[in-house]
Amino acid sequence: MAAVAVMAPVPGGPADAAPAPPTCERRQNNTYAKLLECVRVEGVRKHQAALQAIADANDGNRFSGFAGYDESVDYVVDTLRAAGYNPVVQTFNYLAFEVVGPSGLQQTAPNQVTYVEGTDFGAITQSDPGDVTASVTAVDLQFGLGNTSNSGCEATDFNGFPAGNIALLQRGTCTFELKAENAAAAGAVGIVIFNQGNTAAADRQGIPAVTLTANNTSGIPVIGTTYALGATLAGTPALEMRVFANTLRQVLPTANVLAEKKGINDANVVMAGAHLDSVLAGPGINDNGSGSSAVLETAVQLAKLKPVNTLRFAWWGAEESGLVGSTNYVNGLSAAEKDRIALYLNFDMIGSPNYVQMVYDSDQSGFTAPVPVPPGSVAIEDLLESFYTLRSEPYDDAEFSGRSDYQAFINNGIPAGGLFTGAEVPKTAEQAEIWGGTAGAQYDPCYHQACDTFANNSTHALGVNADAVAFAVLTYAFSTESVNGVPGEPVPGDLVIPPPAGPEGTVGSGGGGAEDAHHPSS
Repeated sequence: MAAVAVMAPVPGGPADAAPAPPTCERRQNNTYAKLLECVRVEGVRKHQAALQAIADANDGNRFSGFAGYDESVDYVVDTLRAAGYNPVVQTFNYLAFEVVGPSGLQQTAPNQVTYVEGTDFGAITQSDPGDVTASVTAVDLQFGLGNTSNSGCEATDFNGFPAGNIALLQRGTCTFELKAENAAAAGAVGIVIFNQGNTAAADRQGIPAVTLTANNTSGIPVIGTTYALGATLAGTPALEMRVFANTLRQVLPTANVLAEKKGINDANVVMAGAHLDSVLAGPGINDNGSGSSAVLETAVQLAKLKPVNTLRFAWWGAEESGLVGSTNYVNGLSAAEKDRIALYLNFDMIGSPNYVQMVYDSDQSGFTAPVPVPPGSVAIEDLLESFYTLRSEPYDDAEFSGRSDYQAFINNGIPAGGLFTGAEVPKTAEQAEIWGGTAGAQYDPCYHQACDTFANNSTHALGVNADAVAFAVLTYAFSTESVNGVPGEPVPGDLVIPPPAGPEGTVGSGGGGAEDAHHPSS
């Protein structure tokens, strides 16, 4: 991608809100101009509206294993079949999590204090149920801005821990699941885990919006609190507390959806995917009705393509419970089947209302990746950045964290990349100058809440990113040579792709990256 000029305009984009021309249904959209004329934000919004209606009819959510998710699967399957695909519904069982009723957190000594759920604390997602009262022991805590807490990340942190006590832990460095399992192994009967407080941002001060994941085996109740409350508890002598997690974990059936279009080279498979499920709290129309709808519309508009490489589209279940569906899928492949996959593109939250356009930072220009980055991933980042450059859209880095559905792919050495428009991190004043929006407000103010509805999307960001999805899929449908060295063919037409303009540099060192969004976050 060493070109310096654009020889043909790239149509489409958020301004193209009119319906796609009727010719789109009949033709092979085998050029950038044809495809991007047909992938319209109105088409993406139509899918989001359908997902919203499904949630409205099913207790306001599309949570995996519940009726709203099952109907979401049916909608995707019906849409794909109407376009000419033969989709596969891959079923699996997983450990689902539900809040049964109000939880509780009380200080019982040295004096009585009752804390307020939703203000001071909340049950951590995938906590086991339980109601315990015991003495509290703090474990390897750090305080103040800039702290580098790794509380509970090592088994040795619990040397001398009194079995039968409640562990007071702090966010930082490793997953909540590991902290909880280390505490349980040391004999803790419950856990209070407070936010890290290493920055002044709300996502590091408030109640952590995180999960223990469906893999949690600690077996004890886990409550999350604000940094301020945690610091207060840590300074309280002879502390005793009651920890009550009013939750339920149960095995439920759910499913992934996969659809494939065979190419001339069926030994070279290009995958694009997004998770289809929402959290239990809301309909999830940005998280992740945005990515799943964009992938669906791209698949529909490529239904008549005759690709060089095989295309495989995926809609994952139970992502919100710890990347379960995608992990189940990849782990079920043989070594030969994994070797066929040239690359995986992941699209998770691409329409945040207070957005920043971000690309997974595989070249580590903004973030040091906490996971291995498979060779070829940088080429994917470059391509997505080149699309933003074509559109004169500013962009920045999102941490290549593995904390979304690309995790299982990169764990198996498969190159990956994707887009992200932000979750619970507040937008800075500098970012508001570049992308507009509201400084100090979260990228997605409704992240993991009931208000993540059809209205909770930026049409501009969604339109740009839907085109980016289509652009990347079409590019790799013809050739993945830049990623894995397998020759293909150039995309027909005379579009010259420029090199990336470069990220804006407003994020880095843990700020604004994908680790805050999905999902077994540190």
